[in-house]
This record gives sequence, C-alpha cells and structure tokens, in this order.
Amino acid sequence: MPLSTSSVRLFRRAQLLQCCRHAQSLIGSRYHGRLSSSLASQLNSIKPKGSSSPLHLHAAKSLAIIPRQEYSTTTSTPSTADSKEHNPATHYMPPQTGLIASLPKSWIPYAELVRLDKPTGTYYLFFPTLFSTLLAAPMAGVEPLQVLGTAGLFFTGALIMRGAGCAINDLWDRNLDPHVERTKFRPIARGALSPRNAVLFTGSQLLAGLGVLLQFPSQCLWYGIPSLPIVVIYPLAKRVTNYPQVVLGLAFSWGAIMGFPALGVDLLANHDALMASAALYTSCISWAVLYDMIYAHMDIKDDVAAGIKSIALRHEHNTKAVLSGLAVAQVSLLGAAGIAAGCGPVFFVGSCGSAILSLGLMIWKVQLKSVPNCWWWFKNGCLLTGGGISLGLLGEYGAQYFGLYDREGDKEGLLKSE
Repeated sequence: MPLSTSSVRLFRRAQLLQCCRHAQSLIGSRYHGRLSSSLASQLNSIKPKGSSSPLHLHAAKSLAIIPRQEYSTTTSTPSTADSKEHNPATHYMPPQTGLIASLPKSWIPYAELVRLDKPTGTYYLFFPTLFSTLLAAPMAGVEPLQVLGTAGLFFTGALIMRGAGCAINDLWDRNLDPHVERTKFRPIARGALSPRNAVLFTGSQLLAGLGVLLQFPSQCLWYGIPSLPIVVIYPLAKRVTNYPQVVLGLAFSWGAIMGFPALGVDLLANHDALMASAALYTSCISWAVLYDMIYAHMDIKDDVAAGIKSIALRHEHNTKAVLSGLAVAQVSLLGAAGIAAGCGPVFFVGSCGSAILSLGLMIWKVQLKSVPNCWWWFKNGCLLTGGGISLGLLGEYGAQYFGLYDREGDKEGLLKSE
C-alpha cells in the first residue's frame, strides 16, 4: 500500500538509528550513544492511530509489502543472459541503411563478401593505377579523353579485383574470423555463405577482371597476370611473417606499373619510364604498409589471441617512428618517380607537398589505441593522401599538355636575348 511522505521519512530515520547503533557497537562512542538514544526516543514516542507499534516499525512493515522496484531509486543491472540477448555485438544485424540494405536478401552475403558497403579498399587499389596513368600520360602524349577512359577502366577493374581479393582473404581466414570481433560476422564466418559458393563467386569475379584487363593493350595482360599469386598468398603471410603488410603492398601497388603499358609506353624499351614506374611502385608499397599498419591496430588485441602476425604487433611500442620512416620513404620515392618522368614544379609542389602534409597530419593525430580513430584515419587518409597526389599529377599533366612549361621557357629565352 502507498505510504505518506512522513512515513518514508521516519523509516529512513529508523535506518539511521540502526547505523548509529552499529557504529556504537564498533567504536563505543559516547556521541553515537547519545545520538542513538535521542533518535530512538523520538521514533518510539510516535505511534500511528489504532496501532501499538512505533511508527518506524509500522513504516518498515508497510515497505516490506511493496515490490522493490516501486521504491528503489537505483536502476538494476540486467542479467548476463539478457545483456547478451540484446547486445548487437553478439548476433548478426542485417544492414538497415545504405546500398546493401536495398538489395534482395539472398544477395546480401555476396555484397558483404566483396565489401560493397566499404569502398575504401577499392580506392586504395585504384589510386596507384591512377598515379601511373597520370604520370605516364605526358610521356605517351595522349589526349585527355584517353586518360579519362583508361582511368575509368582501371576503376572498374579495381572494384572487381578488390572484391575478389576480399573473398580470397575470407576463404583463407574462415576459421580465424569467428574469433576476431571485427570480422566474426563476415558472411563465410557466420555461415551465411558456404565456402563452395564463395569459391564459385570468386571465380566469376576473376573472369570479370580478366574481361576488363583484355580491354587494355595486349602487353597489359602479361604485366597484370603476375599480380594474382601475390593476391592469393597475402592471407597466408599473416600466419608466417610479422610483415604481411609488405605482401599486401606488393599486391595493392601493382597498378603503379600498369598505367604505362595501358597508355602504350613500353617499359622495357623506355628506360625513363621503367625507372619512373619502379620508383612509383615502391612508393606505393611504402604507402600501403603505412596505412595498413594503422588498420592493423584495430585488431591488435584479437590478433594476439588468434595467433595472427602483423607489423602493428611487431612494432607496437614504436609504431609512430615506423610510420614516419615509411612516410619519408613514400615521399622520397614519389619524388624520384617524378624526376625520372621529367615532371615539373606543379608535381613536386602538388603531389609531393600534399603527401607530406597529409601523412604528417595523420601520423601526428592518429590515436593508435582507439579503434574508431584508427578507422577514421584509414578511411579519410586514403582520400587526403591519394587525392592530393592525384591532383598534383593531374595538374602536371595539364601543365605539360597545354605547354605551360614551354611558354615559361620561351619567356626566359626572350629575356636573355634582350
């Protein structure tokens, strides 16, 4: 039954009396004794009408029949079973928004397998092809529309081959992914897609990738095929070496070579192009190791438990020093590629300058102990660094295409002759 405010107040005073008596028994304080006696006399002197019991005892009896949750001022903690049942991290939640959510239910596992909802990996695979296309364009003397068409084909190929690479990775890791928080709900790991169906789907992606590759000049076929074994062995590298990111870099940076033959530049016959592509390729490898080292920090605890090796684990205590060294290597090799290709100041200011700024900012700001922060820099660092380098290369191509450097040279010649 409901209690009046005065009854509840007196009940609390009764609790205080009990505490005082307990304190008196422990320390024998005369002060506590006087306080206890005073409170007891006040409470015992007040009796409700029609009752011979003191009011504080009457209130206590009344409170005893009230369910605890009606008068408790604290929020009870749900049981472990209830917490697990309602914790979204313990069971798969289908996408509610975005592109994948609009697909038929049977398509969702395949879309998740190729990370259709996470395009950052596609961008990382595409940027090296864009770098090499823009770097080779002035050497090939091609028109802007051809450059645009080549870049479009490369993006299509990156989208397909990145999906195939993810599928191959998930097939290799199907027994490891269930033990890693970030990967335990991948379609193969959670049983939504059988390994057999994943293999068949991957085969179809590889055939589609081959179809895109055949749209380029025939020599691109011979330059492109050697990258496939690297894609296949990358997941295995995580089990045998502390530097699987280097293997990833070898695969993801392969496009830094492909832009030259795609525009008709024969690497074996053109020494400058060969040196430029080699420097650009190694620059992109450094970049790949850098960004994937940040990415690996998101799984560092689970990797220890699962026995997965990574450069983040190997250099956990000096990560930022390693990242800084990789950034220096990337920018230096990028500059070497520009020198070999005969680039002008637009490239060095735009591409190399933006790379220095974006990489420096990322290494300074990234919080390696924070999973969301690592993901933010992995995702946005792609566009900051890759986009900056691309804009610098595009500006360099434009400067050479429109003869900006020739005009400056003509002006200098006129001034000297005068």
